[in-house]
Amino acid sequence: MAYWFNIETNQVETDENRSQNADVMGPYDTEAEAAAALATARAKTEAWDEQERREREWETGDADA
Repeated sequence: MAYWFNIETNQVETDENRSQNADVMGPYDTEAEAAAALATARAKTEAWDEQERREREWETGDADA
């Protein structure tokens, strides 16, 4: 069974009660993973932002980039 996180209601949903695609994140393998969807997305975004900052710094040779 797949789990989904509804960003409108902040509730975990299953395939049986899943809302429209625009309202959900997933699928996730477990209910716990779905419940942590926003925190996981935030952490990944922060990591990507840091990676991009480092790449810009390397490309420009600017430690303040």
